[in-house]
Amino acid sequence: MLYGIFNQIGPQEILLLVLLGVLLFGRKLPEIGRSVGKSIVEFKKGMKGIEEEVNTDSPSRPAIEPESVKPPQRITQPSAPRFDDADLPPRV
Repeated sequence: MLYGIFNQIGPQEILLLVLLGVLLFGRKLPEIGRSVGKSIVEFKKGMKGIEEEVNTDSPSRPAIEPESVKPPQRITQPSAPRFDDADLPPRV
């Protein structure tokens, strides 16, 4: 659907967009171009690093073995506090 929109843009519309970009960003266009270029280079480096990690035959870190499952243990408290009616203030 998005690519259908680009088929409708002709050379006049592209020229208008470029002119608008120059008017809005004028002096900052070289700086914006450099930062976009650096971003693309960093993105490609990151993607290359991820591809190398995925394609390595030997794992870089040892596999973690899960702990054996232990049955639940009952925890008993030696003495739970008791509350008597005498400890409570009288009702009004």
